[in-house]
Amino acid sequence: MIHTRSLLLSIAIAAFGLIGVALYLQHGLDMLPCPLCVIQRYLFIAIGVLALIGAYASKPKALATVGLLAALGGLFTAGKHLWVLAHPGLSCGIDPMETFLNKIPTATYLPFLFKADGLCEDALAPWFGLSIPQWSFLWFGLFTLSLGWLLIRRVK
Repeated sequence: MIHTRSLLLSIAIAAFGLIGVALYLQHGLDMLPCPLCVIQRYLFIAIGVLALIGAYASKPKALATVGLLAALGGLFTAGKHLWVLAHPGLSCGIDPMETFLNKIPTATYLPFLFKADGLCEDALAPWFGLSIPQWSFLWFGLFTLSLGWLLIRRVK
């Protein structure tokens, strides 16, 4: 039986690891993040922070519930990104969302992590067989299932 703390720590490590992969793709392979990518980064960080705090909190299910909401938001955002890729005439490039995201204080103080410079259509390059939004959708799905399971299971 997987303990709540072990599961939440695993989720936190995976979420922060995915941010590390995103930074490698951005700075190592020059794949600039688009606005939808940056929103997904915020959600991965939220999931990681909530899972990490929840692992040591007295009531981890409350934080897991908020983490589940972040994971569902990530599924929606990654799904929208996949929809944009499936409809080439659409773009989320230079638009009000990008301007708004780039003016948030986190983007101002941590531009290497949160500045949206890319176009959503550029996410087509496969990485281990899947596009970046497909990987995000997969991971948000795994986090949703894991956190949902944590919330509905009975702890003895």
